[in-house]
Formats: sequence, structure tokens, C-alpha cells
Amino acid sequence: MSRYPYLLFDADNTLFDFTAAERIAFRRTCEKNSLPWSEENYTTYKEINAALWADFDRGLYEKSFVVVERFRRLLAHLGIEGDADACMQVQEDTLGECSMLIDGAETLCRKLSETHKLYLVTNAVAAVQKRRLAASAIKQYLSGAFISEDAGAAKPSTAYFDYVFSRIDGITRENCLVIGDSLTSDIKGANNYGLPCVWYNPAGKPQPEGYHADYIIRDLDELYAIIDD
Repeated sequence: MSRYPYLLFDADNTLFDFTAAERIAFRRTCEKNSLPWSEENYTTYKEINAALWADFDRGLYEKSFVVVERFRRLLAHLGIEGDADACMQVQEDTLGECSMLIDGAETLCRKLSETHKLYLVTNAVAAVQKRRLAASAIKQYLSGAFISEDAGAAKPSTAYFDYVFSRIDGITRENCLVIGDSLTSDIKGANNYGLPCVWYNPAGKPQPEGYHADYIIRDLDELYAIIDD
């Protein structure tokens, strides 16, 4: 029997190809709101977005603020008078339509679901994530999905994992494994709650101080050896 029968997967850029989805969504947002599309502007948006979500992980902002504020800051940077709320709406609507997966994710979930319980643990916007999940090829392999808005708390807080653990029969701190790409939400969340974790790190970045990943992988296929160990 596997030492980790319960697997808690992050969604974006762990199972779902959020990088591809975000690019599609931003381009459509520019088209619908008459914003100039360019690689430079897209890079600026990603930098603004990443900084705001990092502040969200630290508990500095609410999610509802982040999803609009990123466009307020982008518009200010570009010197454009625009409607940040309208930009947000196009971005979120488009993301909800994009359910493409990381290479190997569907096969991984299908095989692991035969012997393990798979769950999503995600901080993504609830309306977006529910639409993406419903249209995805992995929905049938998941035993549940825990979205921070529904939980009333977000990774990396212990309150979020209290919510998750209260809804999974048989799970313990020893028999589950958190798998995710984000140090600040997934790995930090697992560390805060005393859970073993896998850092999905396809770029091979060095692990900074202040975070502890029990395992580090660059390809999803590496999970098999860890889970079957």
C-alpha cells in the first residue's frame, strides 16, 4: 500500500497549464478593451500580477482586490484611461474557458486515481476554477476540489488546511502528500501544517531558504516513484 494514499494537488501550473491559459486570456482582454498587445506589456502584466498574488499569499490583500488591482496598475503604467473591472471580467471569463492541462497530467491522474484519492487544493478564483474543472479531462479522476473562496481561507494558512482535512475521511498528516508549483502557497502551506510535500519545479530553480520540500521534481512522471516508494 502506498504511504501517501491521499494526494492534494495544486491546480494552476501543476495540473492545469495556466501559463498558456493566461496568455490567451490577456490577449483577448487587450482586444476587447482596446489595449495595446505586445510582449513587453504582457511581461509587465505578469510582473504586476505575480507581485499582487504574492501579497495575497501573505494575507495582505483580498482576492477580489487583486483581480481588479492588477489591471488598475497596468493601465496606470501604460498611461491609459480604461475600465479595470471590464478588463478583469474578460480575463476571468476567458480563463474559465481554458482547461488545457500540463503534459502528462491527464495520464497521471487517470493512473493514480485507480489506487489513490486525488483532490485539488487551489486559491484560484472560484467561478473560473469551477468552469475549468467541469470542462477538463481530469474531473472524473478527482474525489474533490477545495477552493479557497469556499473554504473562507487560503493557502498557505492553517485554516485552509483545517477546512480540507475536515472534509476528507481518513486523511492524516502522515498519509497525504501536497503537490504544487508555488513555494509561497503550496510548499509554505504544507510546511505550516506539517504535511509532506512535493515541489513541482520544471525550471529547476534553487530552493530558497525558508521553504522545505520533501521532494523536488521537474516532470510529473517523477511522482510515481515517490508515491510508490
